[in-house]
Amino acid sequence: MLAFPAAIKIFVAIEPVDMRKQFNGLWSAVQEKLHEDPKSGAVFGFINKERTRLKLVYWDGTGVWVMAKRLEQGRFSWPAPSTSQSKLSLAPEALALLVGGIELKHGSLKPWYER
Repeated sequence: MLAFPAAIKIFVAIEPVDMRKQFNGLWSAVQEKLHEDPKSGAVFGFINKERTRLKLVYWDGTGVWVMAKRLEQGRFSWPAPSTSQSKLSLAPEALALLVGGIELKHGSLKPWYER
């Protein structure tokens, strides 16, 4: 289970990102695509085009964390791209639901995630 404090800011990129990016590439994506400061203490989420891989970037004050999740089946529910938005702000609970396979729009488990 992934949990963050309630006060932390979370931003997810709407557009997919090349998942070959590591620390420096994702750091640059936070600055260039999301127009945010990577050292702000926020969590930044990125998805691949197929929506099967997710990476989170977080600066804890001493270094950069990159967390990754690859789905073995199914896809992450992800906001549809829009011309006016490059990022979406989420509450920590919403990120936990998104990572856990919950369809945020309808509040239900995706069929592949059911236990």
